[in-house]
Amino acid sequence: MVIQTLSIIVPAYNEGKTIHLILNKIKQAHLLGNVQKEVIVVNDCSKDNTEEAILHYQSEHPEMNIQYYKHEINKGKGAALHTGIEKATGEYLIIQDADLEYDPQEYNILLKPVIDGFADVVYGSRFMGGNPHRILFFWHTIGNKFLTFLSNMFTNLNLTDMETCYKLFNTKMIQQINLKERRFGFEPEVTAKMARIPQIRIYEVGISYYGRTYAEGKKINWKDGFRAIYCIFKYNLFSKK
Repeated sequence: MVIQTLSIIVPAYNEGKTIHLILNKIKQAHLLGNVQKEVIVVNDCSKDNTEEAILHYQSEHPEMNIQYYKHEINKGKGAALHTGIEKATGEYLIIQDADLEYDPQEYNILLKPVIDGFADVVYGSRFMGGNPHRILFFWHTIGNKFLTFLSNMFTNLNLTDMETCYKLFNTKMIQQINLKERRFGFEPEVTAKMARIPQIRIYEVGISYYGRTYAEGKKINWKDGFRAIYCIFKYNLFSKK
Protein backbone atom coordinates (compact mmCIF):
# COMPACT_ATOMS: atom_id res chain seq x y z
CA MET A 1 0.00 0.00 0.00
CA VAL A 2 1.45 3.35 -1.05
CA ILE A 3 0.71 6.04 1.55
CA GLN A 4 1.72 9.59 0.79
CA THR A 5 0.16 11.32 3.79
CA LEU A 6 -0.92 10.31 7.30
CA SER A 7 -3.55 12.59 8.84
CA ILE A 8 -3.00 12.93 12.60
CA ILE A 9 -6.17 14.03 14.40
CA VAL A 10 -5.59 15.75 17.73
CA PRO A 11 -8.75 16.56 19.76
CA ALA A 12 -7.89 19.18 22.38
CA TYR A 13 -9.79 20.39 25.42
CA ASN A 14 -8.04 22.53 28.05
CA GLU A 15 -4.59 21.33 26.98
CA GLY A 16 -2.97 24.78 26.77
CA LYS A 17 -0.11 23.84 29.11
CA THR A 18 0.94 20.71 27.22
CA ILE A 19 -0.30 20.96 23.62
CA HIS A 20 3.12 22.17 22.44
CA LEU A 21 4.73 19.07 23.93
CA ILE A 22 2.63 16.62 21.93
CA LEU A 23 3.05 18.73 18.78
CA ASN A 24 6.82 18.61 19.32
CA LYS A 25 6.64 14.81 19.57
CA ILE A 26 4.58 14.63 16.38
CA LYS A 27 7.10 16.88 14.64
CA GLN A 28 9.98 14.64 15.70
CA ALA A 29 8.33 11.44 14.47
CA HIS A 30 9.86 10.24 11.18
CA LEU A 31 7.48 7.96 9.33
CA LEU A 32 8.21 4.84 7.30
CA GLY A 33 8.42 5.21 3.52
CA ASN A 34 8.82 9.00 3.77
CA VAL A 35 5.11 9.33 4.56
CA GLN A 36 4.20 12.99 5.14
CA LYS A 37 2.15 14.26 8.09
CA GLU A 38 -1.02 16.32 8.09
CA VAL A 39 -1.76 17.45 11.66
CA ILE A 40 -5.41 18.33 12.32
CA VAL A 41 -5.97 19.95 15.71
CA VAL A 42 -9.60 20.35 16.81
CA ASN A 43 -10.16 22.62 19.81
CA ASP A 44 -13.41 21.58 21.50
CA CYS A 45 -14.21 25.03 22.97
CA SER A 46 -11.46 24.98 25.60
CA LYS A 47 -11.78 27.34 28.54
CA ASP A 48 -8.03 27.91 28.93
CA ASN A 49 -5.38 29.20 26.53
CA THR A 50 -5.44 26.16 24.24
CA GLU A 51 -6.28 28.23 21.16
CA GLU A 52 -3.51 30.75 21.81
CA ALA A 53 -1.00 27.94 22.37
CA ILE A 54 -1.96 26.18 19.13
CA LEU A 55 -1.91 29.34 17.01
CA HIS A 56 1.45 30.35 18.49
CA TYR A 57 2.90 26.92 17.73
CA GLN A 58 1.46 27.02 14.22
CA SER A 59 3.11 30.40 13.53
CA GLU A 60 6.43 29.22 15.00
CA HIS A 61 6.48 26.04 12.89
CA PRO A 62 5.26 26.94 9.39
CA GLU A 63 7.09 23.91 7.99
CA MET A 64 4.55 21.64 9.71
CA ASN A 65 1.26 21.02 7.95
CA ILE A 66 -0.98 22.00 10.89
CA GLN A 67 -4.68 22.54 10.22
CA TYR A 68 -6.59 24.17 13.07
CA TYR A 69 -10.34 23.97 13.71
CA LYS A 70 -12.41 24.90 16.73
CA HIS A 71 -15.90 24.31 18.06
CA GLU A 72 -17.79 27.36 19.28
CA ILE A 73 -19.49 25.24 21.94
CA ASN A 74 -18.16 22.20 23.78
CA LYS A 75 -19.41 19.09 21.99
CA GLY A 76 -17.18 16.31 23.36
CA LYS A 77 -14.16 14.32 22.24
CA GLY A 78 -16.16 12.23 19.79
CA ALA A 79 -17.48 15.34 18.07
CA ALA A 80 -13.93 16.70 17.80
CA LEU A 81 -12.91 13.44 16.15
CA HIS A 82 -15.85 13.70 13.73
CA THR A 83 -14.58 17.13 12.66
CA GLY A 84 -11.03 15.86 12.24
CA ILE A 85 -12.12 12.80 10.29
CA GLU A 86 -14.23 14.94 7.97
CA LYS A 87 -11.29 17.29 7.28
CA ALA A 88 -8.63 14.57 6.80
CA THR A 89 -7.03 14.34 3.34
CA GLY A 90 -4.38 11.67 3.97
CA GLU A 91 -4.88 8.12 2.70
CA TYR A 92 -4.84 6.97 6.33
CA LEU A 93 -5.55 8.75 9.60
CA ILE A 94 -4.63 8.15 13.22
CA ILE A 95 -6.07 9.53 16.46
CA GLN A 96 -3.67 11.26 18.85
CA ASP A 97 -4.86 12.54 22.22
CA ALA A 98 -3.41 15.91 23.18
CA ASP A 99 -2.07 14.56 26.48
CA LEU A 100 1.22 12.67 26.71
CA GLU A 101 -0.10 9.14 27.31
CA TYR A 102 0.79 7.85 23.84
CA ASP A 103 4.10 8.21 21.94
CA PRO A 104 4.02 9.44 18.31
CA GLN A 105 7.34 7.67 17.73
CA GLU A 106 5.22 4.52 17.59
CA TYR A 107 3.14 5.58 14.57
CA ASN A 108 5.40 3.35 12.51
CA ILE A 109 4.37 0.29 14.54
CA LEU A 110 0.79 0.88 13.39
CA LEU A 111 1.75 1.90 9.86
CA LYS A 112 3.83 -1.19 9.09
CA PRO A 113 0.94 -3.68 8.60
CA VAL A 114 -0.68 -1.17 6.22
CA ILE A 115 2.46 -0.39 4.24
CA ASP A 116 3.18 -4.12 3.99
CA GLY A 117 -0.26 -4.59 2.43
CA PHE A 118 -1.98 -6.54 5.19
CA ALA A 119 -4.27 -4.11 7.04
CA ASP A 120 -7.03 -1.53 6.54
CA VAL A 121 -7.35 -0.73 10.25
CA VAL A 122 -4.75 -1.08 13.03
CA TYR A 123 -5.43 -0.79 16.77
CA GLY A 124 -2.58 -0.07 19.17
CA SER A 125 -3.02 -2.24 22.25
CA ARG A 126 -1.83 -1.19 25.71
CA PHE A 127 -2.21 -4.78 26.91
CA MET A 128 0.09 -6.69 24.55
CA GLY A 129 3.76 -6.53 23.61
CA GLY A 130 6.88 -5.69 25.59
CA ASN A 131 6.67 -1.88 25.53
CA PRO A 132 6.54 0.28 28.69
CA HIS A 133 3.20 0.61 30.47
CA ARG A 134 2.68 2.83 33.48
CA ILE A 135 1.11 0.94 36.39
CA LEU A 136 -2.06 2.73 37.42
CA PHE A 137 -5.59 1.74 38.44
CA PHE A 138 -6.71 -1.89 38.86
CA TRP A 139 -10.44 -1.25 38.42
CA HIS A 140 -9.86 1.06 35.46
CA THR A 141 -7.93 -1.76 33.74
CA ILE A 142 -10.61 -4.31 34.60
CA GLY A 143 -13.23 -1.93 33.17
CA ASN A 144 -11.30 -1.56 29.92
CA LYS A 145 -10.90 -5.31 29.55
CA PHE A 146 -14.57 -5.90 30.31
CA LEU A 147 -15.66 -3.36 27.67
CA THR A 148 -13.33 -4.97 25.14
CA PHE A 149 -14.69 -8.43 25.99
CA LEU A 150 -18.29 -7.25 25.64
CA SER A 151 -17.53 -5.52 22.33
CA ASN A 152 -15.76 -8.63 21.01
CA MET A 153 -18.80 -10.78 21.82
CA PHE A 154 -20.90 -8.80 19.34
CA THR A 155 -18.29 -7.90 16.69
CA ASN A 156 -16.69 -11.39 16.72
CA LEU A 157 -13.27 -9.75 16.87
CA ASN A 158 -10.48 -10.76 19.27
CA LEU A 159 -9.17 -7.32 20.19
CA THR A 160 -7.34 -6.87 23.48
CA ASP A 161 -7.90 -3.08 23.75
CA MET A 162 -11.01 -1.67 22.09
CA GLU A 163 -10.76 1.52 24.17
CA THR A 164 -7.26 2.47 22.97
CA CYS A 165 -6.66 5.97 21.64
CA TYR A 166 -4.29 4.76 18.91
CA LYS A 167 -6.48 3.66 16.04
CA LEU A 168 -5.25 3.87 12.45
CA PHE A 169 -7.96 3.92 9.77
CA ASN A 170 -8.23 3.90 6.02
CA THR A 171 -9.55 7.44 5.60
CA LYS A 172 -12.08 6.73 2.85
CA MET A 173 -13.51 3.81 4.82
CA ILE A 174 -14.09 5.74 8.03
CA GLN A 175 -15.39 8.82 6.19
CA GLN A 176 -18.15 6.66 4.70
CA ILE A 177 -19.38 5.67 8.16
CA ASN A 178 -22.12 7.69 9.85
CA LEU A 179 -20.61 8.33 13.27
CA LYS A 180 -22.94 9.74 15.93
CA GLU A 181 -21.33 9.51 19.37
CA ARG A 182 -20.05 12.90 20.51
CA ARG A 183 -18.23 11.83 23.65
CA PHE A 184 -16.47 8.69 24.83
CA GLY A 185 -18.95 6.40 23.08
CA PHE A 186 -16.86 6.92 19.94
CA GLU A 187 -14.68 3.87 20.63
CA PRO A 188 -17.37 1.15 20.78
CA GLU A 189 -19.36 2.80 17.99
CA VAL A 190 -16.50 3.02 15.50
CA THR A 191 -15.38 -0.52 16.38
CA ALA A 192 -18.87 -1.93 15.80
CA LYS A 193 -19.34 -0.11 12.50
CA MET A 194 -15.87 -0.82 11.10
CA ALA A 195 -16.23 -4.52 11.97
CA ARG A 196 -19.31 -4.75 9.70
CA ILE A 197 -17.46 -3.58 6.56
CA PRO A 198 -17.18 -6.62 4.24
CA GLN A 199 -13.67 -8.08 3.93
CA ILE A 200 -12.13 -5.45 6.20
CA ARG A 201 -8.70 -6.36 7.57
CA ILE A 202 -8.24 -5.31 11.20
CA TYR A 203 -4.89 -5.76 12.92
CA GLU A 204 -3.62 -5.05 16.43
CA VAL A 205 -0.09 -4.19 17.58
CA GLY A 206 1.46 -3.61 21.00
CA ILE A 207 2.23 -0.02 22.01
CA SER A 208 3.57 1.87 25.04
CA TYR A 209 1.30 3.65 27.50
CA TYR A 210 2.33 6.55 29.75
CA GLY A 211 -0.98 6.97 31.54
CA ARG A 212 -2.03 10.05 33.50
CA THR A 213 -3.72 10.05 36.89
CA TYR A 214 -6.91 12.03 37.49
CA ALA A 215 -4.84 14.62 39.35
CA GLU A 216 -2.68 14.96 36.24
CA GLY A 217 -5.70 15.62 34.06
CA LYS A 218 -7.22 12.28 33.05
CA LYS A 219 -10.82 13.02 32.00
CA ILE A 220 -12.59 9.66 31.62
CA ASN A 221 -14.65 8.37 34.57
CA TRP A 222 -17.11 5.64 35.58
CA LYS A 223 -20.02 7.41 33.86
CA ASP A 224 -18.17 7.08 30.55
CA GLY A 225 -17.85 3.35 31.22
CA PHE A 226 -21.62 2.96 31.52
CA ARG A 227 -22.07 5.01 28.34
CA ALA A 228 -19.65 2.67 26.57
CA ILE A 229 -21.71 -0.38 27.64
CA TYR A 230 -24.85 1.34 26.33
CA CYS A 231 -23.10 2.07 23.03
CA ILE A 232 -21.86 -1.50 22.65
CA PHE A 233 -25.46 -2.78 22.81
CA LYS A 234 -26.86 0.12 20.78
CA TYR A 235 -24.52 -0.06 17.79
CA ASN A 236 -24.22 -3.83 17.67
CA LEU A 237 -27.88 -4.74 18.20
CA PHE A 238 -30.29 -1.87 17.77
CA SER A 239 -28.81 0.95 15.68
CA LYS A 240 -26.49 -0.42 13.03
CA LYS A 241 -26.47 2.62 10.76
